[in-house]
Amino acid sequence: MIMKKLELTDGGRRVLVVAVDKGEDAVTAIHDTAAQYDIRGARITAVGGFHSAEVGYFDRQARDYVHIPVAEQVEVLSLLGDIADNQGQPALHVHAVLGRRDGSTVGGHLLRGEVWPTLEVIITEVAAELTKQVDPETGLALLSGAARQ
Repeated sequence: MIMKKLELTDGGRRVLVVAVDKGEDAVTAIHDTAAQYDIRGARITAVGGFHSAEVGYFDRQARDYVHIPVAEQVEVLSLLGDIADNQGQPALHVHAVLGRRDGSTVGGHLLRGEVWPTLEVIITEVAAELTKQVDPETGLALLSGAARQ
């Protein structure tokens, strides 16, 4: 199957409903959808499941993510984040809480998620002016301008 997309409007804002299919990478699918629809400022929510995933914890000293592999089927209990413009490209920033079979959870910055059986994503446009710039101290693309005031 192929990812399904539906574009709606809500008070003048675009809302994209995306059903990411089995085997697709969630991060790539969300990023590519934002690029395809020229989304430059949005919030993201999603629920579903992953066959496997990788989340990250930002190590302040190393200025990089510690990779936390999740090599099992998990429920996506919560996936939240945003999309902002970073030098003309959509910059995706999402965190996920993943539920394991025994009820325990693992979470962090979503680096990769192989979807199974589906991931239901809602992308709600908030403002075209939402931008990110690389912070020299951390090396991360962080919200800039009015969003940080």
